[in-house]
Amino acid sequence: MANKLYDDAAAALEGLLFDGMTVMAGGFGLCGIPEKLIAALRDSGTKDLTCISNNAGVDDFGLGLLLQTRQIRKMISSYVGENKEFERQYLGGELELEFNPQGTLAERCRAGGAGIPGFFTKTGVGTLVAEGKEHKDFGGETYIMETGLTADVSLVKAWKADPAGNLVYRKTARNFNPVMATAGTVTVVEVEELVGPGELDPDHIHTPGIFVQRLIVGRDYEKRIEQRTVRAATGSEG
Repeated sequence: MANKLYDDAAAALEGLLFDGMTVMAGGFGLCGIPEKLIAALRDSGTKDLTCISNNAGVDDFGLGLLLQTRQIRKMISSYVGENKEFERQYLGGELELEFNPQGTLAERCRAGGAGIPGFFTKTGVGTLVAEGKEHKDFGGETYIMETGLTADVSLVKAWKADPAGNLVYRKTARNFNPVMATAGTVTVVEVEELVGPGELDPDHIHTPGIFVQRLIVGRDYEKRIEQRTVRAATGSEG
């Protein structure tokens, strides 16, 4: 079995990066994002990136770090409402945006990983999302065609892995990470815990190791909360 384990994020990305490449980054909001790999991508100075991600992070975290350094040329995403720098660059004509309904984005990534070049969906029919796309009727309903997405490199965050790259995600981190893991020419994964061969229950593995080429163990994760919402304790006054 080939050694997939690398010392750190910079080493795991070595030899994979080039200007103008397409990168997928998993996670949902700030949950389950590949923090260490994104920081290493920023430090590499690679530019003119097309980034496929549910969101663009916040101004000083996640993909927002790459927006600060002007390394992203285009975003393919579904939710960008937490990032002022994203807003400024987009409205200023400095950043391209391909906007997707959230479920459509997930399915485009899944389709790309499955080798499906395109599919039809009702989502977006009659809106700006449908402009310029093929329309087709099925059973008296109109659908639009969306294309599958792939990337030169997929950056993925998982909870546990074994040395073969078999992955287990935890809760909300399963949003986008599993489908993006299948859609990269090379998939680089950071995990919180590395276990020994055979320690993962085969029935609990979410991503088989065949999809994973490189692996690091990350430490000291920030795991920021995008929007902290609290309520008064029951029975409190005022």
